[in-house]
Amino acid sequence: MKIRKLISTIEETHQEVGQTIEPPTRKAIAAAVINNPFADKYVEDLTELIEYGAELGNLLGERAVQMLEIPPSAVESYGKAAMVGEDGELEHAAAILHPKLGAPLRSAVEKGAALVPSSKKRGGPGQDLDIPLGHKDAAYVRSHFDGATIRLNDAPKRDEILVAIAVTDSGRPLPRVGGLEIAGIVGKDGLR
Repeated sequence: MKIRKLISTIEETHQEVGQTIEPPTRKAIAAAVINNPFADKYVEDLTELIEYGAELGNLLGERAVQMLEIPPSAVESYGKAAMVGEDGELEHAAAILHPKLGAPLRSAVEKGAALVPSSKKRGGPGQDLDIPLGHKDAAYVRSHFDGATIRLNDAPKRDEILVAIAVTDSGRPLPRVGGLEIAGIVGKDGLR
């Protein structure tokens, strides 16, 4: 795998509609811009990209957790996304995100019973890549239905893939739409 660029960002929300958020909610995004070895050609066997997913799940998962400066077990939400450049296909993003990226990400956050929310798209430099977020252990925790966005002015190029992982130390600021609360999480089936 050829990595052209690694990106790390953290977002802290201290105020929302005039209300102080204490402690601030925080989202960390770790992303990589990599070469797409299958750009502009059809290849039946995507094993190479699947293996890239395993490497990136480990690298980006650990980077994102480290940015929050909390124990891995204190991570509350996670998500993943990939954008293939113009000469890629959506299946290239799926190969990176789905078969093997999740296990090392779950290891980086110490558990992760819930499915990792994901998105994939084709795009180019300057386009937004939205990373859906959900609670790592219980999908029904509505306070953690959220998202993070990354945009790079120079990626992905036609033959590249932008891959991103986001993790949080909390849910949305000021959640109040009901649903399962953190105190009620069982964390066994990934739903409750």
